[in-house]
Amino acid sequence: MEYDVLVVGGGPAGLSAAIRLKQKAAEAGKEINVCLVEKGSEVGAHILSGAVFEPRALNELFPDWKEKGAPLNTPVVGDDIYFFRSETAAFKMPNLFVPKPMHNEGNYIISLANLCRWMKDQAEALGVEVYAEFAAQTPIVEDGVVKGVTLGDKGVNHKGEQTSDYAPGMELRAKYTLFAEGCRGHIGKQLIEQYQLAKGKDPQHYAIGIKEIWTIPAEQHKPGLVVHGAGWPLNLLGTEALGGSFLYHLENNTVVCGLIVDLSYTNPYLSPYDEFQRFKHHPKIAQYLQGGKRVGYGARALVKGGLNSLPKQTFPGGLLIGDDAGTLNFAKIKGSHTAMKSGMLGAETVAEALFAGSEGGDELTGYQQKFESSWLYEELYKSRNFGVFLHKFGSLIGGAINYIEQNWFGGKFPWTFHDLKLDHAALKPAAQSQKIEYPKADGKLSFDKLSSVFLSSTNHAEDQPVHLVLKDKTIPIAKNLPMYDEPAQRYCPAGVYEVVGEGQDKRFQINAQNCVHCKTCDIKDPAQNITWVAPEGGGGPNYANM
Repeated sequence: MEYDVLVVGGGPAGLSAAIRLKQKAAEAGKEINVCLVEKGSEVGAHILSGAVFEPRALNELFPDWKEKGAPLNTPVVGDDIYFFRSETAAFKMPNLFVPKPMHNEGNYIISLANLCRWMKDQAEALGVEVYAEFAAQTPIVEDGVVKGVTLGDKGVNHKGEQTSDYAPGMELRAKYTLFAEGCRGHIGKQLIEQYQLAKGKDPQHYAIGIKEIWTIPAEQHKPGLVVHGAGWPLNLLGTEALGGSFLYHLENNTVVCGLIVDLSYTNPYLSPYDEFQRFKHHPKIAQYLQGGKRVGYGARALVKGGLNSLPKQTFPGGLLIGDDAGTLNFAKIKGSHTAMKSGMLGAETVAEALFAGSEGGDELTGYQQKFESSWLYEELYKSRNFGVFLHKFGSLIGGAINYIEQNWFGGKFPWTFHDLKLDHAALKPAAQSQKIEYPKADGKLSFDKLSSVFLSSTNHAEDQPVHLVLKDKTIPIAKNLPMYDEPAQRYCPAGVYEVVGEGQDKRFQINAQNCVHCKTCDIKDPAQNITWVAPEGGGGPNYANM
C-alpha cells in the first residue's frame, strides 16, 4: 500500500502530525494521502502519562477544541510540592521557591489516552486512514532512503512457524515516513544508529514512570489539585537514585498516583516498582488513598535528556518526532504539548515539500530551521541543564541550582552543562551495594506485581515468538547474575524476568506475556543484551484511562 505520508504511532506526536497534514492540505486546496498505524489494540491502548497537560499546542492545532469536546475536564486549581524527608516527614515548599516550569496555572489534569482517542476521531474526520493493531516491525530502506515500514506477520508461533491464522505483514510505502513511536521507539532506535543521528550529542537519558488510578472517598477528593514530590523513598542528597512523585486529582472522585525513577540509579537491588508501593504509605499520600480502590496500573519509560541529547531528527525520506526523538521537557514533567508541536512542525515541513512537487526521498532539511524558530526549541533550551544539575548534585542542591537558573535567569545561564554517563553503565556491582528489604504488600495501599499487571489488561497471543530478544542467552546467568544479582528481576515493573532453579540449574526465564511495553529492559540492562521488538499487533497493555 502506498501513501503520500505514513505516520508510525498513534500518540500525541503522530496524531498531531497527521491532523496538521490534512489541515494544511485543506488550506491549500490540495490532497495529501495520510495513513497512521498504531501497534495497540486501539489508539490510546498503549498511552500512559501523568498527566498534567499544557494546552499550548492543542490551542494551535484546534483553537475550538472546547466546542469539539476535547476531554480536558479538570483545570488545575492548586500546586502542592513536597520534599519528603523520611517515611513520615515532609516539607511543603513555599510557592515563592517553586521553579517556574513547575507552575501549572492554565493547565489541565487529563487522561492522555482519552485525549489521543479524541484526536483519532478528529484525524479520521479529516480523512486520515487510521489502523490499529498494525505493528510496524522494520523500516524499508532502499539506497539509503527510508521508503516506509514493513508490518509484522500475524499467526506465527513461538518456533517461528506459520499457523492456520497466518497473515503476512504488508509493506506500507510513502514519500515521507514520520516515526512517532514514543520513548525508545524500536524503529527509531534503529534509525538513530543507522544514520548516526546522535553523533556529537550527549547520550540519551531515561526514567521509568509507574502509575496507578484510584477511586477515593469523596471527602478526600480535591478536583484540580496537583501534588508533586521529591526525596524519600529515593535518595535525597546523593545521586544513587533520583526521581520524583506525583498525585493528581481528576474528576469523578478519581486520583492518579505515580513515581518516576531515573534509570541512572546505581544500586542493582533497587526495584522502582517496590519503591513506589512503599511510597504510597507516606502520610501525605496515604491521606488521599486510604479507603479507596485501585482500578488501574501501568508503567512506561520516559525520555529525559532534553535538548542536549536530542538527535538529528531528519534523514532521507522521513523524520523522528515527539519522544521518538526525545522532546519531553523534564523540567516541567511534561512532554505531550512538546510532542504535539514537534509533530505539527514536521507536518508543515512535509506539506511544503509535497506542495513544491517533491516525490519524496529527500532529507527534509527545512525542519531544523522551523524547529529552532519555534517555542518548542526555546522551551527545551531553557530547560537544557535541569537533568544534569540533578544527576551531578542530587535533588536538593541540584533543585536549588535549577531554581536559580529558571527564576532568576529565565532559563538562560550562559553555560550548558553535560551528563555523559550512560544510564545502563551506572550500576555498581552487587558486592559493593546494599541489599534493599522491601515491606510486604498489605493489599490496601501496596500490592504485588502480578495483581498490578492484571489491572493493565495486558495480553499477548500465547504462542507467538518472544518479543524480548537476548543477543546472548548466556549473559543473564553467566555475567549479570554474579556481577549484579541479575537486576532485570527488579527493574522490570511487570514480573517479566525471573531467575529460577538452584545451583548449577539456574536459568533465566522470560514471562513475555506479562510485558507492559515499558522498554525499561531495553534501556537499563547493563550488558545491553535485551532488545525489545514489536510483538504481534494488538498485543500488550490495554489501558482504559491512562
